[in-house]
This record gives sequence, structure tokens and C-alpha cells, in this order.
Amino acid sequence: CIPQINALNPISTAVPLVIVLGITAAKDGVDDYKRHQSDKKINNRRATVLQNGSFQSTKWSDVKVGDIVRIENNEHIPADMLLLSTSEASMFCFVETADLDGETNLKVRQPLAVTGKIGVNEGSYVNFAANLRSELPNNRLNKYQGTLEYDGETYGVDNEKILLRGCILRNTKQIYGAVVFTGKDTKLMQNSGSPRFKRTRLDRVMNSLVLLIFIILCCFSFVGAILGGIWESRTGIYFRSFLPWETFTTNSASIGAFVEIIRLGQSWTIDWDVKMYHEKSDTPAKARTTTLNEELGQIEYVFSDKTGTLTQNIMTFNRCSILGTVYGDPELSEQSFSTAKKVDFSENGYSTPKFEFFDHNLLQDCQNGVTNVQEFFRLLALCHTVMAEESDGELIYKAQSPDEAALVEAARNFGFVFTKRSSSMMILDCLGKEEQYELLCTLDFNNVRKRMSVIVRQGNEIVLYCKGADMVIYERLDGTNPDMQRKTTDHLNSFAGEGLRTLCLAKKIIDPKFYTEWKIRHHAANTAAVDRDEKLDAVYEEIEQNLTLLGATAIEDKLQDGVPETIANLSQANIKIWVLTGDKQETAINIGYSCRLLTESMDEVFIINGSSTESVKSSVENFQQRISDIRKRSRNENVQTSHEEQANIFGLVINGDSLAYALADDLKLEFLKLASECNAIICCRVTPLQKALVVKLVKDNKNAVTLAIGDGANDVSMIKEAHIGVGISGQEGMQARLLLVHGRWDYMRMCKFLNYFFYKNFAFTLCHFWFGIFSGFSAQSIYDSWFVTLYNVVFTSLPIIGLAILEQDVNDKYSIRYPKMYVPGQQNILFNKKIFLISLFQGVCTSLALFFIPYLAFYMGAIDSNGITIENLQFLGTVIAFALILVVNFQIALYTKHWNVIMHVFIWASMISFIVYGFIFYSYAFFSLSASQFSYVRIHFQVFSSPYAWFVTAVAVVFILTPSVLREYFNTTIRPSLNERIRWQQVKHGDIDDGSLHSATVKRRRSTHTGFAFSQEPGISSVVCPDNTNSRSTPVPV
Repeated sequence: CIPQINALNPISTAVPLVIVLGITAAKDGVDDYKRHQSDKKINNRRATVLQNGSFQSTKWSDVKVGDIVRIENNEHIPADMLLLSTSEASMFCFVETADLDGETNLKVRQPLAVTGKIGVNEGSYVNFAANLRSELPNNRLNKYQGTLEYDGETYGVDNEKILLRGCILRNTKQIYGAVVFTGKDTKLMQNSGSPRFKRTRLDRVMNSLVLLIFIILCCFSFVGAILGGIWESRTGIYFRSFLPWETFTTNSASIGAFVEIIRLGQSWTIDWDVKMYHEKSDTPAKARTTTLNEELGQIEYVFSDKTGTLTQNIMTFNRCSILGTVYGDPELSEQSFSTAKKVDFSENGYSTPKFEFFDHNLLQDCQNGVTNVQEFFRLLALCHTVMAEESDGELIYKAQSPDEAALVEAARNFGFVFTKRSSSMMILDCLGKEEQYELLCTLDFNNVRKRMSVIVRQGNEIVLYCKGADMVIYERLDGTNPDMQRKTTDHLNSFAGEGLRTLCLAKKIIDPKFYTEWKIRHHAANTAAVDRDEKLDAVYEEIEQNLTLLGATAIEDKLQDGVPETIANLSQANIKIWVLTGDKQETAINIGYSCRLLTESMDEVFIINGSSTESVKSSVENFQQRISDIRKRSRNENVQTSHEEQANIFGLVINGDSLAYALADDLKLEFLKLASECNAIICCRVTPLQKALVVKLVKDNKNAVTLAIGDGANDVSMIKEAHIGVGISGQEGMQARLLLVHGRWDYMRMCKFLNYFFYKNFAFTLCHFWFGIFSGFSAQSIYDSWFVTLYNVVFTSLPIIGLAILEQDVNDKYSIRYPKMYVPGQQNILFNKKIFLISLFQGVCTSLALFFIPYLAFYMGAIDSNGITIENLQFLGTVIAFALILVVNFQIALYTKHWNVIMHVFIWASMISFIVYGFIFYSYAFFSLSASQFSYVRIHFQVFSSPYAWFVTAVAVVFILTPSVLREYFNTTIRPSLNERIRWQQVKHGDIDDGSLHSATVKRRRSTHTGFAFSQEPGISSVVCPDNTNSRSTPVPV
């Protein structure tokens, strides 16, 4: 540096600069190291690859396109692969795709028949040669097109033959595959957004304010230079030997260092919060970044995955209705039972310990031979696509859908055990007796049919068993028992009111002659080259008529603990919730009603199912007009009845195919406008990339802070895209605490910090300028140079750090109970450019009083008790410095609402530290070390022993703090904010119990929405039963 123009002592400059850069470098270095370790861990995973005639272990990073890879059970798939063969006799395998689409239910994959015959004969792969013509890398998870040339034949390859990176092999001993895409070309990586550095709103405001401060300082410097030049030319020329320019010092504080320390401390308060600790998984909360804490208090849009985030994805058989008799519901059941005593299934050798049911009447009726009850469970044991196998003597079910698994498990525990299937046979163990059924045909489920059926034959009797959505089944009943149908409807409404997922069950005895004729028509439809799906649906419709209703099931997709309460709280906090899920539309809607995201009190729930740009655009425009009409009608009704206008509430559901059109450039703003009119939005069947695009749409076009919540790799893209990303493990209620408690506190704390930091430094720095008026703007400092260095580091640092980490206006329980306290953060009320200008004005006024009150008091001349004059520069500067320390520390005491031992110690220690500083730095010992560095020798004795100095200091402090005290009184008593009123309520009434929180925020009502419990993929029966030519299938060769 150049001494003649440098305003700082080199030592006092270097120390804080090194500290700031060191803290920032250390924090960023730790973050980068953790990311590097995570990448290294994945790249160093081992895969078994065919090399030099044998299968050898190698790193994932060394896997290349064309390699043949062996995957064992429960291993991750290292790359996008073409499935060649499996160890199973049926040639299928199960994969878990949770990291891709969020679904934990297993997917079935099957190789081409020609390669599947190779099986686990590893020697056959040594000379294996084939040519795969593949599509280019893309991000479409549900589509793949390619052809395989093998043994002179060409075969079509679709998505059912492909295993994607990110999948996990389940319930299959071994598979073999050929690598198609690796690295960034895999569909998982194609759906991953690029990493981006995230800054908070306050960071951006602070950056602009720093620029403004720089401009202000330049203006002060410019004015000072001009006035100094005038003074120098007229007066200063005679005093140059007494006023060397290079001795001037000024404040060198860095706001960045304090922000980093505060954010680190705030992140620790999140990590150490015992109420965010998940005991079951032994998982505490973990803030993996320290730069976004305060923005948790400004969230307006929350984007959440469903599976594993809103729900646990654990299905349980909860209730049932059989021919008008309800079981499992203590309110509706005709026979009483105890909900405290579980049914004992120990006599059933196939029972599972985890299965729980509390109505013993159902088991008794089943064992006593009640025909309708036994036929009910026989249907559950036959009408499904579940696979069964034995492992270590235990019967294990491989289900693609947890819904189906729950129903088959229920039948198993009640004595109707599905034990085995082949392409044409299903075997049951019914109350200890084996029953064999010939599987004639499986009528697939799809989103249009909303049902599935199986046709089986036992002896000479052919029976169709069907399960599906209530309205779909009711339309196909024979109508012979309307009373039983009415009772079942009442039971379904009761089940749905509890958020349970329902299915109706029905059967039909088929005449063998009719079936023979129908089978011919079915075969013609199944082999049709054109419109095969439509023709099959028509044939299915023909036989699924005149059904006999057996009853209904109700299963519970268990929500994460506290989900309805959390959503209610977030809604009251003016936070809009979007659910982005890979699940099917009906499943997502069911969960929407279960968690009270969708409610019966909504004016309307709009569903967009368009399959083209025109249809989606038409739906968006029609729904916008519908909202306008409803609101107009409501206003007219309110005017006529003189009622207060009530806000209309709407919901919106859109599937992934329609969303692809809605996100097009010419339609996305209209879609966003519609979505903004709705209180709850559910996007289903969306890909990871679509999740990120939805977040980007809101982030780019709404002046709002967004947060994305997920629990798997399929959520990484949207987490990257959002302002803040949260990976969850544990209870959903923790997310409400993260926002409403820690987020709100951290935003409030950071705003108080910035407000106070700017104020105290303006008050400190501008005293130099006022002194310049009387020193010819000669760069002479009013303060001791070491006081300048230690002002922010020692004398004022601890109180502001303590306040910015520990401050609470109300405690956590009141924060959750009154979510509207969160709104100021969304509206940037607590810190903005207006607040900054107020801080600037307050700092200017404080600096004027700090300088001119002592200056005028000493101007006329004064002496101490020893007869020594006290109007010298060192005495004046020390009094101003002491008054400054008292003022800014008392000022932060006025800011503080949450007093504790730490804050008391920090504030009083900061004020006392100045006295201690004087006795050390102004001593003869330090003066003898360096007279130029420590020139204020023994000035502290003169100041602290002078009653006049104490009186002047007291006058200055009282004069400066009186307006602040009056303002605080006005804001807390005369015109208190909502937060202040709630704070006084806490002071008056004390703490509240945790148990009172949810009751205060959630008002539940029984729902009349009924949903059906299906999650399997359309056409799955053709994979599970590959040799069943009566099921819908697709030819393989092309």
C-alpha cells in the first residue's frame, strides 16, 4: 500500500482481511471437499463387467458403452443398460426406481425372448455379438426406441427392456445387461440440472447497498477533498509540519465476515434442535449450506414430492365392507370390538407379524364359513399381478404396487394365501386347503378403465373377478341388490372421509359357451394391427357387465406424521404448495385429499388431461373463465345478502403429458396465471426434469422465494433449481418447524443485524467527517487508531453476533401456532432500502450528537481536578469513543426481545471491555513499546477520573437514546404489529403446550371424495404372465 494515500494502518488492515478471507476460504473448502467425496464415492462403486473372457470387478467410472455387466440382487445399476437375461425361470426382474420417479413400488422388466434364453450361462456371453441401434441420449424416462440385430433377426427394443442408471435390482438373484449409455448420457444425468450458486434476497439487497455506501463514501471523499483543498490553500499551509497526512485511519470492518459467522451459528441452531431430530432413523437435522438460512423465512412457494415426503408409502388394510356389513370401523360396525386388542392370526402359518387388524368379527366369519366373506378374500387372492416365491422357507410377495401388496397380504393373513402362479395357473391355500385355478385371461388396468379383472376356471365353473373404482364398478352391476349397494356407498363415503383409498369388488359367473365365443373376439382384438388398444377395451367392456357386488376395501397410505397440520400451517402463512410427483393421477389426488391439500370446501378442483397443445390451451382458458365466473357470482351473492366477501378456493391437477404442453413457451405464462389463481396444485406423472422446469417457471416469473422438498435422486433437479432445497428424513412436521420457526427467526435476526450494523458504523464513521470540518479535512482521525481496529472486532461484535444467533420475538410454539407471523418475511418488511435509509438517517443523527455534544461541552475550555486542561484531541476522542460504545450497546439492548445470560454477558462485557482496553493500550508499558503506535498514554485515567467527562457522556447517551426509547414504546404499545401483540400475549399468558398447536390450526371435515387404490402400470399382466396369450401383449420381432 502507499502510505501517503492509504487511510489504514497496515497491521489493522491485514488482520481483519486475513480473518475474512480465511473464514470464507475454510467454509467453501469444506463444502467443496464434501462434494468431492460424494462424487468420488459414487464413481468408485464397483460393477462386475465382462473383460478378457471373464467377469471382473471394475469401477463405475471405467464402465463403457457395449460392456456386458452382471448385476446382483440389491445392487445399483451403473449405467443405462439393455436387459439381456435374468436368473429367474420366468425371465423377469424387479427394479426399484425411487431415485428416478420417486416411486418405491417395484417395476417389472423382461428381456427379449431370444436373449433371455441365455440365462445365467456366462460362457455364452464371451462370444455374444449383437448390434443395437439406439435413439440419441435424451431425458425421457418412460420412452425408449431402438432395435437389436441378433442371429440375423431384428427385434424392437422399448422401455420395458431397458434398465436405467439409478435403479436398484430387487427380489432377483442376478441379471445380465449390455451398456447403452454411460455418464452424462444416461437418462438420470440428462434429468439433472446444472449446479448453480445460490444467493439470498438479502444478499442481493446487501450488495446493492454496499454499492450505495461506496457511492456515499465517494461523495464524502469528494466533498472532503474539495473543502480540504480550500482549507489547505488558505490555512493548512501554515500547519503541514504538524498534520502529516499518512496518520489518518478509518473503520475497516467487513460485513461479510460477520454474515458468515452469523450464518454458521444459525445453521448450528438448526442442527442442534432436538425437536427436529428423528428418533426412529437416528437422524438429526443438518444444514448442508450456511448461506441460505434467512431465506427460509421468506418462502412463498413450496414444491414437494409426494412419495416419502408427504406419505410413508406404507399401505395397510384398514377397513372393509362385505355385502353391506362393515368390518374394522368401530363407529359403523354392527358388532362391537375393542380397538385396543389386535386380532390373533397365530393359527395361520402364513400370517405375517407386521399385519394388524382389530375387528375379530371378520376373522371369525371367515373361519366359520360365511360364503360372502370367503369369496371376498378369494377375489383379493386371485385378482392381482403379484408374484410369489419362497426364500429361506418364507413366502415372499413381489408386488409392483404397494396397494396390491397390501390387499394380497390381507387375504393371506385371513387364510386365503396366494402361493404360486404360472402363465396359466394360480394356486391358493384357502384355510389350509389347496385350490388351483386356471388363469384364462387377465384384463389389464389402465387410467381409462380404472379397473382390472381376471377370468379363472375351477372345475367347470368360469368366474370373472373384478376390482376397481366405485363409480366404474357401479355402472356395471346387475342392479339386483340396491339396498346392499346403498349401504356400501355409505361405507365408501365414510372410508373416504378418513382419507382411506377404496376399491370396489365384484364377480360374475360366466357361461362357458359365451366365454368361448367371447374368446374368439378377444383374440381378434389382441392381434389387430390397427387400434389394438381401443378394440381390446371394447371387448373387455362386453364381458365386464352384470356384475355382482361383493363389497369394498379401504387401505391407508400412511401419511408422514403431522402432514395435514403442516399443510394447514403453511397455508395460513401464505405459502403456496405445489406437489410434484411421479405417481399416477388418481393416487396423487387421493393423497391430496388425505393430507387436506385438496378439500371438499374448495369451490372446484380443475383437472387438465389434454394430449395436445390445443386441448391443454383450451382447458387452461376454460378454467380461467370458470374461476372468473365463480368469483363474479360470489361477489353478487355477497352484495345481495350483505355478507362479508369470502375468498374462493380452487385446486388444480395436471398430468405429465399435459404439463409438457403447458410448459411450452407460448402457453407457460397462461398456465402459470391459472395456477396462481389456485390454492393447491398437483402435478402427477412428471419427470425429474419437468419438476425442475415447473420450479424455474415460478422462480423466473414470480418475485417470490421458492423451496423444493424431496427425498430421492429424482428430486435433485428441482432442489437445484429452487432458491432453497431441502432433503427430508423423518416427520413432515419438521418442515413446518424449519420454515415457521428457524426460517422466521433467522430472517428476523439477519434483518436486525443488518439494520444495527449499518447504524453503528454510520454513527462511528461520520464522526470523522464532522471532525474534518474543524481539522481542515486533513485526514486527522478523531479516534485512536487501535480503537478503529477493535471497534467492530471487540467492542461491538459479541452483542450483535449473540442477537443474530439467539434472538426470538416469540418462542417456537407461538411461532407455529400463529403462522401469519411469517408473512413479513415474504413481503421484505423487516429490511429493505427504506429501512436502510432510516438506519442511515439514525446513524447520521447519532454521529452528530456524539461529536457535537462533547465538542461544544469542551469548546469553551475545561480543566480536571488536577488542573490539567481537557479540551485536547485525545481527551475529546476518548470521550466520544466511550459514549459511542455505550450508545450502540444500549441500542442493541433495545433491539433485544429474548434476554438470556449470554446476551447479558455479551452486552455488559462489550461496554466494560472499552475500560479494560484503556488500561492496557493507554498504559506506559505499551507506550514504551512504540510511542507512535500507542500515543494515548494514560489518557484513560484523565477521562475516567473526570466527573465532567462522565456528565458529558451521560448527557450524550440519554439525548441519543431517548428517541429510540420513545419509538420502541410507540411500536410496542401504541401501534403494535401482529408480532408484538403475540409477543405480549406470550408475556402475559406464558408458554403453551405442544398439544394445543394442531387443534388450533387444523379444521377437518369428512370428505365425500372416493379414490381407488391402483398403482400398477398398464399392461403389466403381459410381463408377469408372458405366455398368457389371452392378455394384452405386443409382438417382439419387427
